[in-house]
Amino acid sequence: MFKQHGIRGFIKDYDFKLIILVVLLTVLGIFTIGSAKQSVQGRQIMGMALGLIVMTVVSFIDYHFILKFYQLVYIGNLVLLAMVIFMGDDAGGAQRWLEIGGIRFQPSELAKILLILFFAQYIMLNKERLNSFGIILLSLLLICVPMVMVLKEDLSTTIMIGILFCVMMYIGGLSYKLILAVLAVTVPVSVIFLTLVIQPDQEILKDYQQKRILAWLYPDEYKDTEAYQQNNSMMAIGSGQLLGKGYNNNEIGSVKNGNFISEAQTDFIFAVVGEEWGFLGSCTIVILEFLIALECALIGWKARDMAGHVIAGGVAGLVCFQSFINMGVATGLVPNTGLPLPFVSYGLTSLVSLYLGIGLVLNVRWVSRRARND
Repeated sequence: MFKQHGIRGFIKDYDFKLIILVVLLTVLGIFTIGSAKQSVQGRQIMGMALGLIVMTVVSFIDYHFILKFYQLVYIGNLVLLAMVIFMGDDAGGAQRWLEIGGIRFQPSELAKILLILFFAQYIMLNKERLNSFGIILLSLLLICVPMVMVLKEDLSTTIMIGILFCVMMYIGGLSYKLILAVLAVTVPVSVIFLTLVIQPDQEILKDYQQKRILAWLYPDEYKDTEAYQQNNSMMAIGSGQLLGKGYNNNEIGSVKNGNFISEAQTDFIFAVVGEEWGFLGSCTIVILEFLIALECALIGWKARDMAGHVIAGGVAGLVCFQSFINMGVATGLVPNTGLPLPFVSYGLTSLVSLYLGIGLVLNVRWVSRRARND
C-alpha cells in the first residue's frame, strides 16, 4: 500500500486535519473535566488513548469489508441492548450499563455508531427503492426495534437515534415530498404530545421525564427542584462574561466549587466551560464541534458511494445535533436531556464510540481518495 502510493500519497490521502480537530477538542474536554471533577480526569485520558487506538485501526480497514457483516452488526446491537434490559447495572436512577468480562460500558452510546453502519449498507442496497412504501415501512420497523429497547433506559438517546435515522434517510435520497409530509404531521403531533405529557394524570412519560419538561416550561415554579441545575447552568455561563473566571478557579460561588450542579463533568460540562473560559472559550468549543461536523459532512459529500455518504454524513449529524442539544440544555433552549457533549463530556463509552465513528469517516476519505488516484 505504501509502496504503491508513497509517503506523500499517504499524507495527502489521510485526513490529519480532522484528527487534529478531534484531539484538540478532546484535550480541552479533559482539562475542563479535571476542573469539574479531578478524580475522573485520569480515566478520560485513558479513554482518549483507547479511542485513538480504535480510530487508527478502524481508519485502515476498508469500510466495505465491515459492511459485509451489516446484518450481524444489527443483531449484535440488539443483543447488547437486550442484555442491558435483563442484566444491566443501575446508575443514577437509570439502567443503562452492562458489564462483560470486567469491562463496564453503555451499549446505547455504541448503538448510535452501529446503527449508522447498518443503515449505510441497508440504504445503499435499497437506494433505488428507498421511496417505495415497502422499504420505508421496513426501515421504520428496523429503527423502531432498537429505539424501543433504548427507550426503556434512556429517552434522550432514543430521540437522538431518531434524529440520526432521519439524517441518514435524507442523505440516502428520501423524497422531499415525503419529508414535507412527515414535517406536516410531526409539528402538530409534537404540539399535541407536549400538551398531553404536561397533564397531571398522564401515563406517557415517566414522572422524572415529565418534570424535566415542566421545569423547562415553568422554570420559576421548579427553581428549587427540577429546574435548579439548568438555572444555575445559565447563570454560570453568564457569569463568565467575555474571558471567564479562570481555569480551575477557587471561587466558592462557582458552579463546581459550590456544588450548584451535580456531576458537572457530564451533562452540564458546557456550564463549566462558559464560567471558567467565558464567551471566547465557549465559542471555541462551539466552533470546534462545528468544524468536526463540517469536515465529516464534506468527506461524506465526496465519498465514492452511498454507503460512504451515509457513514460520514451520519457521524456529522451525530456530532452536530448532539452538540446542539447538550448546549441547548445548558443554555435553557431545550429541556434537560442527559446527552453528553461530544468529545468534551466525561464518559468513556461515549468518547470511544465517537472515536470509532471518526475512524470510519477517515476510512471513507482514505478509500475514496485512493480509488480516484488508482
